[in-house]
Amino acid sequence: MKSKRESRSDLHDKKIDALIRVVQGLMDENAYLKDLSVGTFETIKLMGGYEEAIEELKVQMAKKASETPKADRDGEVSK
Repeated sequence: MKSKRESRSDLHDKKIDALIRVVQGLMDENAYLKDLSVGTFETIKLMGGYEEAIEELKVQMAKKASETPKADRDGEVSK
């Protein structure tokens, strides 16, 4: 019969192995999503009107940034 210490050690080993499998699954999913996003981006770049759309987004973001309220050092929000 195993001692309590060996049993506890075996339980910890099993938990560690399970955590390793979960982390490996997350890393695999992250790599898949990266590949998917790169492929999607490359596909979008091939579509007509891409450059014009990017320029329009830049203009919109600059306008939105200028309209965003700013906080001063005291934490007061002003426009």
